[in-house]
Amino acid sequence: MKKQYQLYLALLMIVTCIVYSNHFYNVFHFDDFHTVENNLYIRNLKNIPLFFKDATTFSTLPSNQAYRPIVTTSLAIDYWLGNGYNLFYFHLLTFIFYLIQGILMLLFFRKIFDIAYENHWNKYIALIAVAWYLLHPAMAETVNYVIARSDTQSTFFVILAFVLYTYSTFCRKTFLYLLPIVLGTLAKPTAVMFAPILFFYIVFFEKDMSIGDFFKGSYFKQTINSVVRVLPALIVCALLYWWVDRFTPKTWLAGGNSPWLYLITQPFVITYYFGSLFLPIHLSADTDWQLLTSIRDIRFFAGALFIITMLIIAVYFSKKASTRPISFGILWFFLALVPSSSIIPLGEVMNDHRMFFPFVGLVMAVVWGIALLLLRYKVFYEKYSTAILSVIVIILIGYGIGTYQRNEVWKTEESLWYDVTVKSPKNYRGLMNYGLAKMTKGEYAIAEKYFTDALAGLPNYATLHINLAVLKEAMGDKTTAENYFKNALALNNTSADSYFFYSRFLVNQFRYAEAAPLLTKAIEISPAYLLARELLMKVYDNQEEYDKLAQLAESTLQIAPDNAEALRFKESALKKQNRLSSELEQIKKNPSPDKYMVLSLSYYQAGQYQKSIDMALEAIKLKADYAEAYNNIGSAYNELKHYDKAIPFLKKALALKPDFSLAKNNLILSENGINALSNAQKLSDGQPSAENYLSLSLAYFNQKKYKACIEACKKALALKPDYDLAYNNLCAAYNQLEDWDNAIIAGEKGLKINPNNALLKGNLAEAYRRKKN
Repeated sequence: MKKQYQLYLALLMIVTCIVYSNHFYNVFHFDDFHTVENNLYIRNLKNIPLFFKDATTFSTLPSNQAYRPIVTTSLAIDYWLGNGYNLFYFHLLTFIFYLIQGILMLLFFRKIFDIAYENHWNKYIALIAVAWYLLHPAMAETVNYVIARSDTQSTFFVILAFVLYTYSTFCRKTFLYLLPIVLGTLAKPTAVMFAPILFFYIVFFEKDMSIGDFFKGSYFKQTINSVVRVLPALIVCALLYWWVDRFTPKTWLAGGNSPWLYLITQPFVITYYFGSLFLPIHLSADTDWQLLTSIRDIRFFAGALFIITMLIIAVYFSKKASTRPISFGILWFFLALVPSSSIIPLGEVMNDHRMFFPFVGLVMAVVWGIALLLLRYKVFYEKYSTAILSVIVIILIGYGIGTYQRNEVWKTEESLWYDVTVKSPKNYRGLMNYGLAKMTKGEYAIAEKYFTDALAGLPNYATLHINLAVLKEAMGDKTTAENYFKNALALNNTSADSYFFYSRFLVNQFRYAEAAPLLTKAIEISPAYLLARELLMKVYDNQEEYDKLAQLAESTLQIAPDNAEALRFKESALKKQNRLSSELEQIKKNPSPDKYMVLSLSYYQAGQYQKSIDMALEAIKLKADYAEAYNNIGSAYNELKHYDKAIPFLKKALALKPDFSLAKNNLILSENGINALSNAQKLSDGQPSAENYLSLSLAYFNQKKYKACIEACKKALALKPDYDLAYNNLCAAYNQLEDWDNAIIAGEKGLKINPNNALLKGNLAEAYRRKKN
């Protein structure tokens, strides 16, 4: 019998591994980005002591900086094991905890069942309860979500504490069973609920009392004794909660606004959680549930009725020793939900990963209740035992299949957020994130649709404005993009993202002087924001501000000593030579066409197009048939609007490599540029009019011939003095020449004619701002 039981246990572990076999390379999602992927601190194990002293190391977002040093430590270990962001290792540790938790639950359940009603079936009943838990799709919502390991770890340590308490007299007498609670609370404060849960364990299974006995004078001594027994746990948990609160930064926000509305919504949320144990068909990574606005809502009454009914059931079944596991499991379910389903208003009304801890008690209660029913009708059970076990196995397989499918949903950002748009169509953040996944794939039209739909419901969501800005920049609409970036800053000037993404846009436009203070602010808000640090180092390097570069590189290396970018920029600062110039020196010592080509691309990306051309020419000297180098020269000339110079190089690239699609596209761009200017010149010469001169001015502007653009605008205004569009082009051209005074004069004249010209307003504002700086 023992070997058979061990075989079943091994089989359960194997089946669980099979069910989760498709989750080990699922990508990071949601809060993983600011706590894991962009968190500079987890990249060095030497930062582990810092995790226990400074909660700002938990996340790059101040509002999410919770004190969870055990979680951050485990992430650092994952990063070290995987030698970087190897997804396998980030999922492996959580899954190992999950499997061991299953074994601990088995020990704990069996101990409780044996105390309640000892029989040889208890170990199998416990095994079925654990199997249901391990294979349940709702658990996949936590296991797949890397940063949700705070739930897996805190729950793991709570169950470990119970196993130590119930199985080891030594641990009980020396209070060593409380050590896991210390670790669990440092993973997530929900672990402090161990104390009230332990109280009911002592009452039910040590003192042999029911809930009703609390109110009987004859049980007063036992009640006081129960309180005394649990007192060490209560004191430790209270101190731990105080400790966590003390180390939690003041910037941390729960996310919600109304404790009352949140509280009256939770009864129905809890009812949903209970129903999900049996039918987990509405699982969603980000739901669209909203707060109830009044207790007159029928959902409040339904939820309240459910809670009252469950508590009555718990009181009733606590009367007999044999049914107390049902009461204990129900109370575990409710107590485990207190931190997330009471008066602390969290950002999300409900979240499926919050079921991880409560379901430990709920599966215990439900399975034991069904088992008692079957044991009561022993003759029936023995007669149909094969059929009953077959049904149980089929049900468990069904849950396992559901879990496997949820793993597939969590595989990519696109698959996860598509599922959210289907399950939670009114979740505007979900619409935004699905649009973001589409934008990443270059499907801009689809992305814009979802962003626009999301904006209707979240008009003041800064992150959405950032995403719209990034999309518009990718689509070439830089003016609209910058407006969205500015909106994001206005809506949330405490978010490092608002500053970083606008800065990145400015750097892409080679507006380094404007980007630097914004990046400095981003780092001030979030010191571990590596992308902001690297971009600011690039700005300082480009601007040849070597003292600032040295300081920034050094502070970055203090957090991440092996950061390659910081090491390279530190060297540039010491030499007082920007990185590209330093690379050029190294190439000259050992030249090759490929090295010059790489440097040519770097200069191109830095907006230094003439130097890009020079490096490509050096590559051609060493390799005359280098098609990519000819294309690079043509592309750089296109950026300089020297289309006539670009064409021969692009034709040469195609002669060497006829199927070179990039060169083909660049050649089309060059020819269109020449044709646009030529056509505009012919039209204005043959049919001189204000409109045709305006078109000519635009053609000149697009080819960066700003003085010619100004002359064309003046000709348009000579024919049509009240032409605000001509004043707009005139203002824009003067801006490009950095002639701010004339730009302002042109802009003000144009706005007197048409105060609603939005484009002219933007150009005039730019002139004012640049003159002031």
